Amino acid sequence: MEAVVIGAVWSAGFALQQLRDQKLYRDTHSSFERYCREQFGHSRQKSDYLIAGANIYENLTTNRCQILPTTEFQVRPLGVLENSDQVVAWEKAVEIANGKIPTHRIVKQVVREMTRDEKDNPFELGEVVGIMSLDNPDLKGKNGCWAIVTGLSKNTCDLQTWDSELEEVEIEFLQELEYTEEDCQAIQKLHGRIERLQRGSELEGTAKGVLRLLGKFERPYLTPLEEEMLKLVEKVYG
Repeated sequence: MEAVVIGAVWSAGFALQQLRDQKLYRDTHSSFERYCREQFGHSRQKSDYLIAGANIYENLTTNRCQILPTTEFQVRPLGVLENSDQVVAWEKAVEIANGKIPTHRIVKQVVREMTRDEKDNPFELGEVVGIMSLDNPDLKGKNGCWAIVTGLSKNTCDLQTWDSELEEVEIEFLQELEYTEEDCQAIQKLHGRIERLQRGSELEGTAKGVLRLLGKFERPYLTPLEEEMLKLVEKVYG
């Protein structure tokens, strides 16, 4: 059953490629982007990722790789390489993973070393950034959340979100919000209020829902209604 599910991922990619390249979507929709959104509930970018992943998978199988990927996300970093280099990078990633299927992070690091990407980390300690999960399973449930940068390396950030700490998040999954210093301080103050509540009594689902809402990066300040909601939670659990 697992093999059937895995195979369906790549089959879906090839089917989407046929729909896109032969413009079969025009029977019902004016654009491929709209077709993807209305038929499958996901973006054009997601379809492009699936198509690229299917072609990478085919390249790896054609070149007789013994260990093969099971998800598109695992091979996404290989998309910037030529076919021959994809095989080299994948085999190196498998070696680093001790002969097992490598994670996205391992593959990304191998690709970065091969391409010698010297892009510097654009973020700073204390800066507030936005999280874009982009199908990253390590960031499940965090898409659209704000996060405070607590640690830096060349290509990753350690983050503090409204409810958890995240280590070594790659900068490709982070969005610059261009908040001012005052804006960042406002979010840090908000996090302090949320953190105090979570350290106290066990919160009911409704209270957690309020805090989860405030963990999104809609804006660097609370609306009057949001402020009243937070004060109510603080009054009950403070």
